[in-house]
Amino acid sequence: MHVRIADGASEAEATAIATALVEHVGVDIEVYVGDEAKPTVVREVDSSADETPASTGTASGDQHTQEASPAATGTTANRSSDSSEPTDREERLWAEIEDILEGGPRKYREQLSSEGKLFVRDRLEYWFSGPEDEFLFEDGKFAAFDEWHPDGVETDDSGESDNRLPADGLITGAATFEGRDVHVMANDYTVKRGSMAEKGVEKFLRMQQRALKTGNPVLYLMDSSGGRIDQQTGFFANREGIGKYYYNHSMLSGRVPQICVLYGPCIAGAAYTPVFADFTVMVEGMSAMAIASPRMVQMVTGEEIDLQELGGPAVHARESGSADLVARDEEHARELVAKLLSYLPSNADETPPRVEGQSPASSPAGIDAVVPERPNASYDMNAVIERIVDADSTLEIGSEYGDEIVTAFARIDGRPVGIVANQPARRAGAIFPDAAEKAARFIWTADAFNVPLLYLCDTPGFMAGSQVEKEGILEKGKKLIYATASATVPQQTVIVRKAYGAGIYAMGGPAYDPESVIGLPSGEIAIMGPEAAINAVYARKLAAVDDPDEREALERELREAYREDIDIHRMASDVVIDEIVPPSTLRTELENRFEFYADVEKSLPSKKHGTVL
Repeated sequence: MHVRIADGASEAEATAIATALVEHVGVDIEVYVGDEAKPTVVREVDSSADETPASTGTASGDQHTQEASPAATGTTANRSSDSSEPTDREERLWAEIEDILEGGPRKYREQLSSEGKLFVRDRLEYWFSGPEDEFLFEDGKFAAFDEWHPDGVETDDSGESDNRLPADGLITGAATFEGRDVHVMANDYTVKRGSMAEKGVEKFLRMQQRALKTGNPVLYLMDSSGGRIDQQTGFFANREGIGKYYYNHSMLSGRVPQICVLYGPCIAGAAYTPVFADFTVMVEGMSAMAIASPRMVQMVTGEEIDLQELGGPAVHARESGSADLVARDEEHARELVAKLLSYLPSNADETPPRVEGQSPASSPAGIDAVVPERPNASYDMNAVIERIVDADSTLEIGSEYGDEIVTAFARIDGRPVGIVANQPARRAGAIFPDAAEKAARFIWTADAFNVPLLYLCDTPGFMAGSQVEKEGILEKGKKLIYATASATVPQQTVIVRKAYGAGIYAMGGPAYDPESVIGLPSGEIAIMGPEAAINAVYARKLAAVDDPDEREALERELREAYREDIDIHRMASDVVIDEIVPPSTLRTELENRFEFYADVEKSLPSKKHGTVL
């Protein structure tokens, strides 16, 4: 029997593997290291326990006979009871483990570098080898072992087989990540393209169920082509089959953070794990997810399309909104997950981790200069955010989807907060369907994990028109308003400039029970802006004025009178809002208010659940 092991293995390791396999399977073994044409070690079946197996060494180019140790021959007569040497039984186990750790066929492992990605066990080593990181243990390493190891499958001339199933192509275990306990699963793409089958499914389900018990976050490192169609009996429709994945995802939702990173294609059933996760990270040039493969799409619809066009990061970051973050490469993906997890508690019973606060990257004294006096003038809301939050603490979620609203995690005096901010630099900050959907999902998730919310309002309201009606502006706008109304975490709302129409409802206005509504001197609250209001209310009066100059003067007079009625000072005078604050003090104001209301208790009416989904 030919066995090929990893390049760089020592002769001693090759000898141990050969010896263990001879004992285990009872056939002659030739062990090849790397791409060597000649065997590094040959072990023959012993006719008696006293005979010494032949050993052929080629590492130095010369064959030599090696004297066998008791462990190598399988004898224990000369070993004392307190010997520190491993027994032949343990050596056999180590040889089996070593083989499992090699993953699938070598040819598939060699393809990984051309695709720019790591072998799964190298990936786990990268993720969990820092000062606060450690892969603690693995469950199910021997899954499907009897189905393939070591000579239960046919091998090619190199001694390898396409039917290798180490760990059934799915690794599950526990680790510490950035000092936090987490559950981990990772597909091995070298085993049947990371596909799922009965034993791997069982491991996945156990990991999820244990996460419910421990209350620790779950990391899904996905690289799967879906279920193994030729082995679907036993794992597809069963009570404890793949369908149970998504039941467990649903039970875990809002209980512990679920974070998914896509390192390759996730097709069909495998594509539901990333969309069920609280946060999904895709990797440029590597990730894809779709309900069906391009070949299946062509069969069903006739459409010819490649995988990236069908479901790559550009599609899901910009069009579907299913990708929350897009990484440049494997290393960047890990960095994003580490930063993301730093804002979140381990479960819904805990508060988010707080760190030492830092001053903002830009001075709060510049806030008023950032916000234009004219309500329709464009500016970048990020310039306000960077003057409020701790330096380098912002992580925007879904930046390419529905970008009329900024959704981001950040810190104020070291305290994690979730920011929902209109973006006047994008279509005047009007709320479009995609933006409403994204913001609703972000609010819902932040609230689930006890992250306080900060609304920065500057919007002309929900967008109008036939196209947005077709896109579900009412339906998706309803979800945003519902999420705002249902959140029970501490909430602060800032009227930065415009708060028109139902936009003030969606953005945590006074009626939605925020802990405070504070305004900047640039703020306005109204059913609609002055221009639209004057045209709606005084259209006939203005049309009756024949002289253009007189008509323009009257329009200006009416507009100014209307503006006085919606000015933030009038809102403060009528106690619609709680306070007007000088913009340069906004950071301090928010620090104090979030600190004061940190332990506020809020509840919802007694009911099974709402009907808005």
